[in-house]
Amino acid sequence: MSETISVSMMVNGERRDAEVPVALMLADFLRDNLRLLGTKVACDQGACGACTVLVDGLPTTSCLTFAFVAEGRDVTTVEGVTAADAVWDAVQQALHEHGAPQCGFCMPGLVMLSKGLSMQPASAEAAGWLNANICRCSGYEVIRRALAPWIATRGIPA
Repeated sequence: MSETISVSMMVNGERRDAEVPVALMLADFLRDNLRLLGTKVACDQGACGACTVLVDGLPTTSCLTFAFVAEGRDVTTVEGVTAADAVWDAVQQALHEHGAPQCGFCMPGLVMLSKGLSMQPASAEAAGWLNANICRCSGYEVIRRALAPWIATRGIPA
């Protein structure tokens, strides 16, 4: 029998309380408990970026983060990026307009990483951070082209 723990966090602006196994990963909590399926799990090692969510505005690999770590924190998934009126966010719009999504598996994590970068101070390293997400369809160039104007408006060197 596994030990459980109570967690309470804000997820996409809504308070979520649950009793979860101590060893439950945040990605599994979001997908299995909350049915937020935009958060993908691919490598299960934090290397591909598909599971990226924001925790208190910072990009976080949810496949390596225990659910209890989000206790009392603000978690944003890709479902929380689109406005209630279903208008796409600027990052989502740019990716769509450039035809960046191919299979789409990496897109939620890439959107969340981009959103996290937009909340951080501009730095020469920031554009390189986008390389932290793996696109198995080899769509890197179209992704970079799609995000280049968005990155430039934030003062992040390309």
